[in-house]
Amino acid sequence: MKKMTKFALTSLAAGVAFAALTSTAQAQEQWTMTTTWPENLDLIKIDQHWAELVNQLAGDEVQINFRAGGTLMPGTEVFDATETGAIQAAGDWPGYWAGLNPAFSPLATTTSLFNGVDYLNWIQQWGGFELYQEIYGQYNMVYLPYGITNNESGFMGRTPIESIADLEGKRLRLSGRDQGRVLEELGGSQVTLAGGEVYQAIERGVIDAGEFSTPGVDFNAGFAEVADYWATPGWHQSASVFGVMINKDSWDALSEETQAKLRTAAEATMAWSLSWSERESTEATRKFIDAGVTINQFSEEDLARIQEITNEVIVRGACEHPDHAKVYHSMISYLEDYAAWRDVTAPFNMSRTMDNLPSLEEIEACL
Repeated sequence: MKKMTKFALTSLAAGVAFAALTSTAQAQEQWTMTTTWPENLDLIKIDQHWAELVNQLAGDEVQINFRAGGTLMPGTEVFDATETGAIQAAGDWPGYWAGLNPAFSPLATTTSLFNGVDYLNWIQQWGGFELYQEIYGQYNMVYLPYGITNNESGFMGRTPIESIADLEGKRLRLSGRDQGRVLEELGGSQVTLAGGEVYQAIERGVIDAGEFSTPGVDFNAGFAEVADYWATPGWHQSASVFGVMINKDSWDALSEETQAKLRTAAEATMAWSLSWSERESTEATRKFIDAGVTINQFSEEDLARIQEITNEVIVRGACEHPDHAKVYHSMISYLEDYAAWRDVTAPFNMSRTMDNLPSLEEIEACL
């Protein structure tokens, strides 16, 4: 009788252990993730960093099968695929979706406003994260910002641009809704091209100059081979944010503990991306100079004029769409609030000191 009892207890323990293993195996979610970036553009490294970190931190609960942009579908289709659940996640740059909602534009970048530290502060401490959830949530998605790059290169091409007067009549590859509006006020024409097409467009003279990303990304994309001149700073994108769109149903299927691990991976990737891109930009700037590219910098007077136009464009856009107004209102409120500490620590402050901001009162009137 004792032997039978012992056998029964042993069998029960084995059964419980097997059930636990089976439950664990069934609990592991298999996610397909892609991105807007093809393998040959360095921005894909930010997406890969997050996916690899998630697999390390939460691999028992969710396994991400990452595919480079263009291998599953064109980059323009990843938004819809994530929204509908055809795939579980996709890395992106929010500005690509500004045609759906203009609020995506400042969620991606600003013209002559935020730098990388501002985006970091705003996202993590001044309510920015919640606005990403609100805007992407309208499309059945959760959004985890996980990449920040600081000021972008600027315009590169075979025609020298030494001042904003030289933008008159120029055809320039430029991303972003608000950026295009500022360029138009300066007399230039915005040309929309995918990042992988900028090299050939400069080489063939389709555009007078173009921009894509930071110096590190641009150099590795071959821009030094086709550009003779480089106009800095990149006022059109004073900093940029990247992140992962996650289908809401797929997100809700995860435990709270697993969701927390994905958010932790995003925050870690964000810090890594900022320092990674700054190191890459430093090394690439030397390479551009060594390649014989001439760097021209806009004057303080030119940058002040760009700021004036930017302020007008922001207020105009705010009155066209309440979401656009809401995001910019939050951003400018942050800049005004942060100034109490930022400005008294200059020149050792961690952000740009500004005395000419878009009018909060005018934006509030549009809300």
